[in-house]
Amino acid sequence: MKPQNLVIIMSDEHNPKVMGYAGHPNAGHPIVQTPNLDQLARDGTSFTSTYTTSPVCIPARAGFACGKYIHQIGYWDNADAYDGSIPSWHHALRDRGHEVVSIGKLHFKLPGEDHGFTEEQIPMHIIEGKGDLMGLIRSELPRRGGARKMAAMAGPGESTYTIYDRDICARAQVWLRERGRQEHDKPWVLFVSFVAPHFPLTAPPEHFYRYWNQELPMPKLYDPSSRSSHPYLDDYRNSFCYDDYFESPEDVKRALAGYYGLVSFLDEQIGKILSVLDDTGLSETTRVMYTSDHGDNLGTRGLWGKSTMYEETAAVPLILRGADIPAGRVVRTPASHVDCFPTILEATGESKAIAEYDLPGVSLFDLARGEKPDRVVLSEYHGMGSTVGAFAIRDGGFKYVYYAHPDYPSQLFDLDRDPEEIIDLAGDPAYAAVLERCHGRLMSLCDPDAVDARAKARQALLLEKNGGREAVIARGDLGFTPAPGTAADFQ
Repeated sequence: MKPQNLVIIMSDEHNPKVMGYAGHPNAGHPIVQTPNLDQLARDGTSFTSTYTTSPVCIPARAGFACGKYIHQIGYWDNADAYDGSIPSWHHALRDRGHEVVSIGKLHFKLPGEDHGFTEEQIPMHIIEGKGDLMGLIRSELPRRGGARKMAAMAGPGESTYTIYDRDICARAQVWLRERGRQEHDKPWVLFVSFVAPHFPLTAPPEHFYRYWNQELPMPKLYDPSSRSSHPYLDDYRNSFCYDDYFESPEDVKRALAGYYGLVSFLDEQIGKILSVLDDTGLSETTRVMYTSDHGDNLGTRGLWGKSTMYEETAAVPLILRGADIPAGRVVRTPASHVDCFPTILEATGESKAIAEYDLPGVSLFDLARGEKPDRVVLSEYHGMGSTVGAFAIRDGGFKYVYYAHPDYPSQLFDLDRDPEEIIDLAGDPAYAAVLERCHGRLMSLCDPDAVDARAKARQALLLEKNGGREAVIARGDLGFTPAPGTAADFQ
């Protein structure tokens, strides 16, 4: 494979079902318009069964950086951020002479740490090096006051996040035109990390009204009588209580229009970057990867935000375009963010270095060529709004979810027949063998109960270090990390 430059575009909280192509040509979202992502998918390969290592920002981004599962690296939640101490693909490439630049959100621990980049432009790291301390509380969960921001800030306009994203996009265009076109000894990598469509659900008016001015269907299983019931979901709903602040169908529509508008706004920024690649001729020497750190429930089952193992949150979009990547191909073989580390090294000519890092992932180039490795992929969750660890594996067409508590029943979904995860098969005797097999395959990756205990022990130490339960609750609920140069709002 010929080594080439690579642009990696990451968004934040992009539900993989909310885009024009939705991972499947001619079967995209019926409302949301994403022409630039659609074109990227037509020109490249889309991986439609890809999973984050954890459906929440900080662990997800640590897993993407390190190419490992969360139980392997220990960045458990949104108060325990990546600090550069475990090798990342950024370190691997920079140490071998590549220029590796990030622009935008990283959500690592502190400025000044060696995260492996040759340069970090306008990085967003966690606030005060501490992040969301309330997520360290894993029993008798507090009600999160920041949940009201989901509804209160939904609507047309500009937020600190959309302003930040415009700056990220502008800087990426400048870098490509000025640095990207210069001679380099080895291929460079530009990591462009946006915050859209993460809430606040304030979308620029031209994008918001595109959706507000039409009928929007209510989210799947939104009616209380039809919502999925499970103790894990009850914990999350009672802690984040997002839906308490949606008092009418109009409130829900405003949130949906805000999110849809942010997805189209994101697509607009991506289009600008892709246009620069075309205008400068860099498209001929540069591959492109698009993905998101995790998804968003977006009202389905009465849930908002992330933190669950449903497809809306644990699955992510993933597209590759460029040399040696088939055009217009859809790969349904399960993939993971852990596959991105070896893929990035292979794309930039450092395949021989992959073996040094003991990575669980496989090359996405191999999956694009039709290989179907005998493995399962894992997503796990140990953070805010949960009292027990959650572990989901994708085994062929089945998704198995295990909760580290005897009173929290496992779940099993046949995604080939039931892609919307309506029917839980875990209690069906006809699927007992499948359930047993899936549990065995999870155990081959990790002991989930032991992992849960490790995560909680680490969180207890951090909680004590930060003054204990009452001090953390008194600090307040951040809601979302402030953009660089803006003040935090704990109200």
